[in-house]
Amino acid sequence: MNIFKKAYCRIFQCAMRLAIPFLPYRKPKILKSVFEIKEILERNNCGRVFIVTTPTVSKHEITQKFILSLPDAVVFDKATPDPDIDAVETALEIYRKNGCDAIVAIGGGSALDLAKACGAREKSVKQLCGLLRVRKKLPLFFAVPTTAGSGSESTLAAVIRDNCTQGKYAINDFSLIPDYAVLDYAFTLGVSARLTAQTGMDALTHAVEAFIGRSTTRETRRYALEAVKLIDTNLKKCYDEPENETARKNMLYASHYAGIAFTKSYVGYVHALAHALGGKYGISHGLANAVLLPKVLISYGKKANKKLAYLARECDIADVSDKDCYAAEKFIGRIRELNESMNIPDGFKEIRAEDIPLLAERAYSESNPLYPVPELWDKKRFEQIFKELMR
Repeated sequence: MNIFKKAYCRIFQCAMRLAIPFLPYRKPKILKSVFEIKEILERNNCGRVFIVTTPTVSKHEITQKFILSLPDAVVFDKATPDPDIDAVETALEIYRKNGCDAIVAIGGGSALDLAKACGAREKSVKQLCGLLRVRKKLPLFFAVPTTAGSGSESTLAAVIRDNCTQGKYAINDFSLIPDYAVLDYAFTLGVSARLTAQTGMDALTHAVEAFIGRSTTRETRRYALEAVKLIDTNLKKCYDEPENETARKNMLYASHYAGIAFTKSYVGYVHALAHALGGKYGISHGLANAVLLPKVLISYGKKANKKLAYLARECDIADVSDKDCYAAEKFIGRIRELNESMNIPDGFKEIRAEDIPLLAERAYSESNPLYPVPELWDKKRFEQIFKELMR
């Protein structure tokens, strides 16, 4: 990246960091059970609630009981991984047709993002893409995560796919932060080992990128560190012991803490690269993040060593006496070991050489100047990472 572009990016990021104390960040109120929602709806005089969920989650016993507790609820159970613009438009039509005035999203990050976009959809999804472009207040919004990964129940972001361009639109606005987050680990019991692994690594990516970026605060570092510790000690337990309630609960809170951290401190190049892969090839976001995280951290080199070393020592992965470079290597090694133990690959067969320039352009455009990464990259550096992922 040339010196003028670098200066622009860093000045932009510095301005955003200085603005953090003055921006309307907020945290959703925490509920322990989905059945607390009914009383809140009644207290707020909400007439009809719109429930957004997936075909699988809608069949769960606890979801069915919740739906029956709200006889006037309108259910949209067609949310799928990587929600696209068409799904948003379909959901919005049903929402408006039935005169709903509250939204409950039950599912993984995709269902939650779809519900957010539906609630925000006043202009087209393309026009909402970017930072602070939502001009309306969302209806009363409840987020019920069923995976411990995206942290969408605590964030100001929603990512929607465009099937025409095979790209992704990231919508970022404070109004997208849910009013309530229902952190009930019972919804995560029974999640497959594959999904447990991928969503857990998604949460780890959020926490690590939030911690090593240049726009951290004391609060975001605290939340990110707590998330990394919880994931390091609980993710593999969830993978090996899917009914381990304590581990499931800890992972759900880890994902939530990581979401709070990156909402203020933002993510980094792992996400930009992952969004490009997801948009072009439909690779799941959690899987893309898991594969990319160790590669990007290695590529940052000494720019990230000090903070990675701190994480390694706090998680007892490295000794206090270890030099930062060695401690950072141990932390990255732990990520690789975790991936390998959960059958996560180290690359993708889908990537085609002729697509790499477009993928790099999309990753570069998404991340610069917004993401406060340890080191700024040009398009050639992005291309190199994509080449390393080819299998």
